[in-house]
Amino acid sequence: MKLIIVSDLHIGSQFFHHEPFERFLREIPLDHEVVLNGDIIDSPLAKLNPSQQQILNLVKHLSRRQKVIWIHGNHDNGYLPDRFGNVYFKRLHAVENRLLIAHGDDFDEIMPKNQIFMKAFKLMHNLRIKLGAKPVHVAEYAKRWPSFYRILRKNVMMNAVKCAQENGYAAVTCGHTHYAEDVVVNGVRYLNTGAWTESPAFFLHLTDDQMILNRLQDNPYRVQKMKTFLVN
Repeated sequence: MKLIIVSDLHIGSQFFHHEPFERFLREIPLDHEVVLNGDIIDSPLAKLNPSQQQILNLVKHLSRRQKVIWIHGNHDNGYLPDRFGNVYFKRLHAVENRLLIAHGDDFDEIMPKNQIFMKAFKLMHNLRIKLGAKPVHVAEYAKRWPSFYRILRKNVMMNAVKCAQENGYAAVTCGHTHYAEDVVVNGVRYLNTGAWTESPAFFLHLTDDQMILNRLQDNPYRVQKMKTFLVN
């Protein structure tokens, strides 16, 4: 079995890197399954411009020649378009006992309990941009407070690892945090595929004998393998 896994495209957002992703999508080998692991679109109700709609059209076309699985995330939850090729829409997906695939919002106990703070933070971020600050995705802005961001990352990671342990999976991969990482926690490998709203972008490549988190360089077809770290 061969899989390509990506997450957090946020199609419809001004920050989605649609040109690199379109090139990447067109180069996926025919013998690979594709897993879109949540927050693939930014909002189920938003109208897309032609260049971003083209990405969804390519996904639909791709699903007619190879298996495509779309895991719902918090942004695209409820998105079930009619006549959308042969895409399988799911909440979770697993590859035997090797890998559990989940967007990660179900493991997040931080943001749901702090909605007022999150709304205020986003308003402050939008105000900064209106006043002339460089436009960046709100997640990229939040990373300027690494201690705060580390709490969110660790919460998702630890809950994902616990779920994998309890259900007999050797590894688990998520998105949601917009922070790519490859670590081993309590004997379970945790991989996060980051986001395509920031550079560099990442994807997880799964084959019969290996699982590699790859980072795209300026040339979208040149990749660099991420290192795996042990977390005590």
